[in-house]
Amino acid sequence: MKVRGELRVPGDKSISHRSLMLAALGDGRSRITGILESADVNSTASVLRALGAKIPSLGQDITVTGVGLRGLRAPLEELDCGNSGTTTRLMAGIVAGLPISATFVGDASLSRRPMRRIAKPLEAMGARFDLPAHGGLPMAVHGGALKDIDWQSEVASAQVKSAILLAGLVGGVRVTVEEPAPTRDHTERMLGARGVDIVRHGTRVELAPAHGCIAAMDTLVPADPSSAAFFAGLGALADAGSLRLTEVCVNETRTGFLETLRSMGTAVAFTRDHLSGGEWISPVVVGPGSLHGIRLDEAVVPSMIDELPLLACVATRAEGETVITGAAELRVKESDRIAAVVANLRAIGAEAAELDDGMRIVGSRRPLRGSIKTHGDHRLAMSFGVLGALPGNEIHIDDRDCVAVSYPSFWADLARVVG
Repeated sequence: MKVRGELRVPGDKSISHRSLMLAALGDGRSRITGILESADVNSTASVLRALGAKIPSLGQDITVTGVGLRGLRAPLEELDCGNSGTTTRLMAGIVAGLPISATFVGDASLSRRPMRRIAKPLEAMGARFDLPAHGGLPMAVHGGALKDIDWQSEVASAQVKSAILLAGLVGGVRVTVEEPAPTRDHTERMLGARGVDIVRHGTRVELAPAHGCIAAMDTLVPADPSSAAFFAGLGALADAGSLRLTEVCVNETRTGFLETLRSMGTAVAFTRDHLSGGEWISPVVVGPGSLHGIRLDEAVVPSMIDELPLLACVATRAEGETVITGAAELRVKESDRIAAVVANLRAIGAEAAELDDGMRIVGSRRPLRGSIKTHGDHRLAMSFGVLGALPGNEIHIDDRDCVAVSYPSFWADLARVVG
């Protein structure tokens, strides 16, 4: 298989969510270009509208007039977050800092995801939560006067960290969060760019009370590295050619997959010489190499948590064994991604085994054939879609449409770059 051409994958999902939230909380008009027009980001837009923010229909160039840090109001209906954990957890932090109550609901997959991890610190700050026995959705959040907090997070989760920071921002209190390992820092970068007094020291983040408002700011949403990863993986699996992925966010907390591909023998090139809105942006050029297995642990996993299903698929074509540990977080994503990935790999004839906190994959060059159960998980569909693009492989994916959560044009783009 040969890969070819240039591709600009959709806008970064994490930055798209946050650009809408911070524009709504800003003082003035914020222009957002390149936003990801996906189901998840539309969930954030819908929730903000229900809270009184004036969010236009999503498009590649939109303007949001902010209502200010304290301008959101109590909703008249439940806040439907669809499949989006980012919407649920970050918006719960915002609601916690306001004198309002709101009930968050979502689809069956989201409703099973753990919410006590955000309820615990936000309750320590003074908010109240009503959760079902299983700790998911529906979740009622009762905000109010918050107090300062120094929080030692039990999980390395950018969503937990961001929920606490946004609660402190809206509630006007001082926040310190210490994480067990570094996680995505988009919230910190975007707040800092808007004039918020926020400081990072390794795994520790400190936010001082905002002075009544945050600045409006125009945002160019860069290409999503998690979406670009699928084409980087495709390039790694190819026999010839190269792919140029343009305007990719290469924030240090988001390039773990690219670095891992490089360490496995793939040709990967990018630079960090252009900043936009506090984020590094670069073209990424990927070409095939001689793939070999690798061992990953908890030191690397947080920087590529969303790309691990894809890495498992790439590993089926790497010489030797690939072992992933320290990834227990995968069990509480849109699906139990450890169990689902391993079961699907076995279903198509690959050698794979579950570990408590990861998986083991043995590479082979034999054709892979069979059917994949996505469980409605967009990243599983795209990961096995990449593997299915290889000549000789015949892989049927039960729910191709679930990619709309993060990458609506994925299948068309995949067909366009395969020679």
